[in-house]
Amino acid sequence: MSIVTLLPFIVLIGAMFLMTRSAKKKQQAAQQMRNEMQAGTGVRTIGGMYATVKEIHEDTVLLEVAPGVHAIYAKNAIGAVLADEEYNRILDGADPIHGDESIVPDDASSLTGDTAGEATETGDKAEKIDLGKAETPADAEPAAEAEAEVEAKDAKDAKDTVKADADAAKDEKKSGDDAK
Repeated sequence: MSIVTLLPFIVLIGAMFLMTRSAKKKQQAAQQMRNEMQAGTGVRTIGGMYATVKEIHEDTVLLEVAPGVHAIYAKNAIGAVLADEEYNRILDGADPIHGDESIVPDDASSLTGDTAGEATETGDKAEKIDLGKAETPADAEPAAEAEAEVEAKDAKDAKDTVKADADAAKDEKKSGDDAK
């Protein structure tokens, strides 16, 4: 065999080795994180629940999910051990500390340059733009209703045609039976 025929197999085996190696490193890091966990630290489970570690056993962890509410979880269910600052920030609902990041406003007026709803230089408030559905005048017939009427008429015509054909077939059968 030549090296050219073996080359794809060598590349495949090398890729598999690299993938399993990185996955193994991630598993070892997660296991180390779970082993270094201590009572009193805040954790996030793989389901996204935040809790405080009360007791650590060989394969399980006793978590306090709310004051006075305890639950037993498998150690493998711990997704992350959180720093005290981050855990307290999450529990208190405080916003993360923003450095030089710009904060996106609740409305898009600053992004579009639109001044609707903002005070002008003279102190007057600009007229707000209504983004709701505009009501149609009473005498204007919506296109959907007109289309529905046309479809209903077409369906009625088709039904009448089918009924007429059925009556004609019935009459033919009767006249054929009478002729015998």
